[in-house]
Amino acid sequence: MNLWTESPDTLLTAMRDAGLRRAYLVTDADSGELRASHALLKPVAELVAADGRDYHAHQGAFFEVGADSDHLLGAFVHLTRRGQAAGGVRYWSYDTLEDYVRDGLRLARGMGHKCALAGLWWGGGKGVVARRQDRDHRDPTLREQLYRDYGRFISGLRGCYITAEDVGTTPADMANVFSTTRHTTCIPASYGGSGNPSLLTATGVVVAMEAALASLGLGTLEGKTVAMQGMGNVSLYMVGDLLERRVGKIVGADLSPDALEQVRQRYPTAPLDLRAVERGDDSILGESCDVLAPNATGAVLDSTSIPTVAAKVVCGAANNQLAETGRDARALQERGVLYVPDFLANRMGIVNCANEQYGVIPEDPSVNAHLDREVPHGIFRRTLEIIERAKQRGSTPAEEAEVLADELSQELHPLWGNRGQVIIDALVRTGWAEERR
Repeated sequence: MNLWTESPDTLLTAMRDAGLRRAYLVTDADSGELRASHALLKPVAELVAADGRDYHAHQGAFFEVGADSDHLLGAFVHLTRRGQAAGGVRYWSYDTLEDYVRDGLRLARGMGHKCALAGLWWGGGKGVVARRQDRDHRDPTLREQLYRDYGRFISGLRGCYITAEDVGTTPADMANVFSTTRHTTCIPASYGGSGNPSLLTATGVVVAMEAALASLGLGTLEGKTVAMQGMGNVSLYMVGDLLERRVGKIVGADLSPDALEQVRQRYPTAPLDLRAVERGDDSILGESCDVLAPNATGAVLDSTSIPTVAAKVVCGAANNQLAETGRDARALQERGVLYVPDFLANRMGIVNCANEQYGVIPEDPSVNAHLDREVPHGIFRRTLEIIERAKQRGSTPAEEAEVLADELSQELHPLWGNRGQVIIDALVRTGWAEERR
C-alpha cells in the first residue's frame, strides 16, 4: 500500500488498525535525517526527505487520531528559532496524503516567513485536519468533538506549536479548541480573546495593494477594478475596505452561493459582479482588472493559469498562491504583472494572534502599527522595500521576500532561543508517539 498516493483517511485507518494514537516525522537536529516514529510512515519520510520543493528541514510533522471525532489531526512545525511555531488550523478536503502533507509543509514555512517579515517573535507552524468524505463536516456535534480533540492534541505537543483560526475553522470552533488547551490564540472575545482576525487580515491585504499600485506609479485604489477569487470571511471584510477607498468595481467568484449572497446583503448598492463557480473553475484569475486577489486556496497560480492573468497587480489573502515560487514568480514578472508575496500581505491575522497572548487592548496600537504607512516593518513600507530590492537585484519580489524572511527566521528568540526544538526533542525522547489507543 502506497500511503502517499492514497487519501489521508488511509493513514487514519492504518494508524487505527495498528493500534496507534500518534505518529510523527521529525528532522534530527544533529544529523539532519528525517525520521519516522513508526515503520508504516518510513516510506512517507523517504518521499518527503527527497522532495526539493516543499520540505525545508522542517523540525516536525505530528499526527493524531481524534479520539471522539475519528479524524486525522495534523500539526506541522518548520522553524522555531524566533519562537514557538504559530499558525491556524485548517479543516479541508484532500485527495491524497501527499496533498495533505505538502499543504502542511508549505503553510508552516509560509507562516514562519510571515512572522519574520512582521518582526514577530514566533516561528512557523500550521495545523491541518483532513475532512472525511463520509462525514458531514457541518454537523455541530462532529465539529465540537473534532475541535475538542484538536485542543487535546495540541496540549500533548507541550507548546512547540500554538494554534489559531484558519480556512474551514470558525470562532465557535476556536472556543472548542480553547476548552481543551491553553496553547491557542484567536479565541472569541467572550473568552477573553481577540476574536476573528479576518477584518484585520483584509485591511492588511488592501494596504499591500495600495503599496503595489504606488510602486508602479498607478495612484490609489480609487476607480480601480479588483477581482477576487473566494468570497469568504476575509473577502467579505475586504469588500468593505475597498469600497471605503472608492474602487470602481469588484468582481468576485466563489464555490458557495451562500457566501456570495452574504456579500450582496452586506453591500446591496455596491458595484459588484459576483459569480458562482464550480470546483476547478479558475476563470476569475483571467479577469481583466487592475488588482487580482486570490483569497481562496493555495497553488492557484501555475503554468496553466498564469498565461491567462490580465491584472497589473496580484495581491491576495490566500496562503501559498504560487504553485512553485521561483518559476511562477518569474512567469508573472515576464508578463508584466507585479506579484506581492502572500506572506508579505496577509500578516495581520498572525499579528493579532501574537499580541493576544500578551493581553487584549481595544484598537491595540501595536497591532495598528502594522497598517501605518510610515512604520518601517509595517505592511506598506515592507512591501515597497521588497519591491525595490527585487528591482535592484534583478529578481522578483517573491524571491527577495523569501531571502529576507529566511535571514530573519534564523534569529534566535532573545529570551528563549530555539525552545521549540528542545520541546520536540523531549517529545521524541519521552515516547510521545508510543501511547496506544
